[in-house]
Amino acid sequence: MNRLLVTRVQSHALSSRSGFAQPPRTVDRVRSPRYLSAPMTRTRPPFVDGLIASLPIVLGYFPIAFSFGVAATRAGFSQIDAFALSLVIYAGASQFLALALLSSGAPVLVVAFTLIAMNLRHVLYGPALMRQAGDQAGNQAGDDAGRRHAWAWAWGLTDEVFGQALGALARGQRFSQAYMFGLGLGAYASWVSGTVVGAYAGGGALEGWPALNAGLGFMLPALFLALLLSILSRRQLPVIAVAGLATVAGTLALSATSGILLGMLAGAVAGTMRR
Repeated sequence: MNRLLVTRVQSHALSSRSGFAQPPRTVDRVRSPRYLSAPMTRTRPPFVDGLIASLPIVLGYFPIAFSFGVAATRAGFSQIDAFALSLVIYAGASQFLALALLSSGAPVLVVAFTLIAMNLRHVLYGPALMRQAGDQAGNQAGDDAGRRHAWAWAWGLTDEVFGQALGALARGQRFSQAYMFGLGLGAYASWVSGTVVGAYAGGGALEGWPALNAGLGFMLPALFLALLLSILSRRQLPVIAVAGLATVAGTLALSATSGILLGMLAGAVAGTMRR
């Protein structure tokens, strides 16, 4: 029987010459193999972990995407147009700029190149994650940290997804492509579904809430900042200061897009010099 305990009892005989009480018995229990095995712990699949990790991003994306759907229908676009913009472009706050440019009659090529210039930083997100994963694995990324499906999960690397993934690696979590798929899919589905709901709500859905409409525009940078602050260390402060100063200077002297690009380059150079 599995529950049978084989017990060996060693008893010390009471010495006839002493008046001490019998010492306590020593009992050795040998359990069956069922009890010898360590307790099994169930772990979630990395894909599910990624979906769960995307919940903070989902909560931030959905209301902003809702406001984008409302703005798109207010600008004269149909529900299908708004859905297609979020499905294909998936550029977050840049989509609001695309609405303004398209509504003003700007050529499609101008809009396309403007969005590309504003989002060039995303090109660096994938290599940065792979480098971090390689450093974590002793400069040799394992099979699960390979690039076989990078073309697919890299599609979902927005600012917030990158920040969440980088934070997970900084906390010691092993890189997993399945985790990246779950993380990116949760954020992507939230953005697209929020756009659809907002588009079908109509252009006047937020007219009675001007403060809410204004505050939604700050949610994306606030969410990204919160994710980065979660992995901030004192050693990184000089690099962040250099990048911030370059961004402000470039924005004031040239444009917001140029400021972002200059800040990225300055931060990369400062980080390389500190290594």
